Amino acid sequence: MTTTPYSTPYAEEHDLFRKTVRDFAEKELAPHVDEWEEAKIFPRSVFERAGELGILGAHYSEDVGGAGGDFWFAVVASEELPRCNAAGVTMGLLVQAAMATPAIADLATDEQKKEFLEPAIRGEKIAALGVSEPGAGSDVAGLRTTAIVDGDDYVINGSKTYITNGTQADFVTLMVKTNPDAGHNGISILLCPTDVKGFAVSKKLEKLGNWSSDTAELFFEDVRIPRRYLLGKEGMGFMYLMQNFQSERVVGCTSGLAGAKMALDRSVQWGRERQAFGKPLIKREYWQQKLVDLYAKYEAAHALTYRAAEAYNNEKHVKKSPISMETTRLISMAKAYVGDVTGEIMDECLQFHGGMGYLEELWVARAWRDARLLRIGGGTTEVMRYATARIMGF
Repeated sequence: MTTTPYSTPYAEEHDLFRKTVRDFAEKELAPHVDEWEEAKIFPRSVFERAGELGILGAHYSEDVGGAGGDFWFAVVASEELPRCNAAGVTMGLLVQAAMATPAIADLATDEQKKEFLEPAIRGEKIAALGVSEPGAGSDVAGLRTTAIVDGDDYVINGSKTYITNGTQADFVTLMVKTNPDAGHNGISILLCPTDVKGFAVSKKLEKLGNWSSDTAELFFEDVRIPRRYLLGKEGMGFMYLMQNFQSERVVGCTSGLAGAKMALDRSVQWGRERQAFGKPLIKREYWQQKLVDLYAKYEAAHALTYRAAEAYNNEKHVKKSPISMETTRLISMAKAYVGDVTGEIMDECLQFHGGMGYLEELWVARAWRDARLLRIGGGTTEVMRYATARIMGF
């Protein structure tokens, strides 16, 4: 049941979980994705069903409603969800399971977990991660949304953009400046419900790809939330987020590579059937060499990503320690390399299909569009290389 022919970190319970996620993606999601792509959103019922199947919390502890599994369960989910054939659906579910909620699992009080994490794992509340702003994307330290203490409340003012699940979210794991004069030491994380006065979805954003994922610009005007919604310690948000980003980047890599492998396999099958100048296109020497190179790059990217995932799992789930700079280096390198490799694979797969590949009716056009985000979201390729260079002392 595993996705690779060589030794993997998976046990029988991972393989059973893989079948559950694969069946969900292929049988329950894939038949509807064309409709959701056209609507530019997928329904809340998808989160609820994923929660029922245990897909949103398999790697979280049993005391909050998870399955008590390790990080490899999150990897499995990220590799199988792309079988639905719409990266927007995959992204929305992974934001819920592995991007907006890890910090809650790590830092929240029991009361916060009951109010936010447990219903998110069940799929009853939709979560979003509020980091990027119109003037601060990968440069997290430059964010300007503030949360100023007023009695027993924080008063939030500002905006967030590029927020996945933004139009449907019941709460946002929100990065704010609680001390605007303290640089990155003035950043904190709040859990902000969206049913509060002063919160608004100011715009639903139209994107190049990932159409079925709703993406929004959020607006906060004198939003009051109780101080008990502070996650962890005030002023530690930047450090918390740097830890949180690591799981996001790993599952971004594994889901992106899963989509790239599907594209390669489907392209090879198409090349066997497509006749060009009297013989199957796959028999043309140019494309044989090109596809071999692409498979080799996939294998290299996959190996690097799994090395990073293993390091992350060992520190996070085995040692239960903070993520080290060495593991961060591996993850940053993987994020940069995988983004480039998946982009090249998708571009060549589209080229392989010729004029048909340029038509919206063929799967490869959507796959090509969707894959472009990996070099931007969760930290741009350039920022990943810069971060790696700093860690390596360049």
